[in-house]
Amino acid sequence: MQKTGLLEAGKIVNTHGIRGEVRITTWTDTPEMLMAIENISIDGKSTKLISPRIHKSFIISYIEGVNDIDAAIKLKNKIICVKRDDLQLSQGQHLIVDLIGLKAIDADSGDDLGIVTDVLTLPKNNVYVIKGTREILVPAVSEFIQETNIEAGYIKFRLIEGL
Repeated sequence: MQKTGLLEAGKIVNTHGIRGEVRITTWTDTPEMLMAIENISIDGKSTKLISPRIHKSFIISYIEGVNDIDAAIKLKNKIICVKRDDLQLSQGQHLIVDLIGLKAIDADSGDDLGIVTDVLTLPKNNVYVIKGTREILVPAVSEFIQETNIEAGYIKFRLIEGL
């Protein structure tokens, strides 16, 4: 299954200073992941982050063509999109958008558990939300995730008693 197009990767949440910088919250695993991308898109227009740096959990950056605070204010609450092909994923790393809708299978019995309907991003680790005959919350750690096969459309989970 080939997936193409733009993905939402962050949001401009405010300005920073008076010279036109913006503060960006990222929706990627790490802010560095977004900083490594050369071209971004805002409102369907291609542009670039200029001199991005990390401050706490945000990216502070100039946006190409934005030279003062008045122009930066107009970008507040705008979504930053990136091309899927520009993302550099490590082995075993997946985009959350690709996990939503996958079939959840019990690794031991082969039983259908339902569909992954959401991935909660929590401080310690992500949690998969599976909806079938009942709702199951499964931590996204190797003890529970046995196999993720996006092309075939499934994730195999090894559940423990009580889940």
